[in-house]
Amino acid sequence: MLLAAADPLNFFEAIVLGIVQGLTEFLPISSSAHIRIASAFAGWGDPGAAFTAVTQIGTEIAVVLYFRKDLIRILTAWFKSLPARKWPTDPDARMGWLVIMGTLPVVILGLFLESPIDSAFRDLRLIAVTLIVFGLLLGWADRVSRSERELKDLTVKHGLIYGFAQAMALIPGVSRSGGTITAGRLLGYSREAATRYAFLLALPAVFGSGVYKLKDIGGSEQATGWGPTIAATIVAFFVGYAVIAWLMQYLKTRSYAPFVFYRVGLGVLLLVLVFSGAIDPDSGYVAP
Repeated sequence: MLLAAADPLNFFEAIVLGIVQGLTEFLPISSSAHIRIASAFAGWGDPGAAFTAVTQIGTEIAVVLYFRKDLIRILTAWFKSLPARKWPTDPDARMGWLVIMGTLPVVILGLFLESPIDSAFRDLRLIAVTLIVFGLLLGWADRVSRSERELKDLTVKHGLIYGFAQAMALIPGVSRSGGTITAGRLLGYSREAATRYAFLLALPAVFGSGVYKLKDIGGSEQATGWGPTIAATIVAFFVGYAVIAWLMQYLKTRSYAPFVFYRVGLGVLLLVLVFSGAIDPDSGYVAP
């Protein structure tokens, strides 16, 4: 008998998942995978892609607050560059344009793949495999990177590569930050530069996805209602802000190795539970 709940999440369950969202959004371990896994382990059922997308608005507001000085500077320079008919020389203006260009792949692929994102991509077997594979890829990229580039060296080509890496995170388990950080490290950017750009690049895509998915909140048996979703989003904001502050300090002296080991371990555990029959890959906990 499946214990996965068919009813929408209540406030307690939503707040727990809001904490999970805040803790995992900025770490290269995939927040969407963790929300899916946590709800499955708890027997709450799948809260749905809409819940995940909307609660990510909370964590992105934390990015706006934490990087507010950078964002004001970038937006000011970008608006000043609009009348010009040539590629700007100001690095902040270039950053504005590169964030826009890097957002295009995830927007296009997100609309094209909306149906599997809401269904097939949430299969726990796929999530387990992506956790392992992309975790190992992150570890390899971090190990071989020359770390010789900073954000001032960012080019259009590199910005688009970052963008396609971010689009891979449409599959839960890849990780939006993990995918973009992996691309950045392979391109030779420092850990701090790769992480900072991953945060900035995520802003338009995550806000856009969250706003787009607002229409689906409370719209099906599995979807969570407005009250719990708002509560989870607020919690995700506060937890997410604390995680950003910690991570930016952590990366000044440490590598991504702990996250790689964690991803691989979680992926292996998930596969064992699925293939042993303890977890249903399409739902959640199975009673003994």
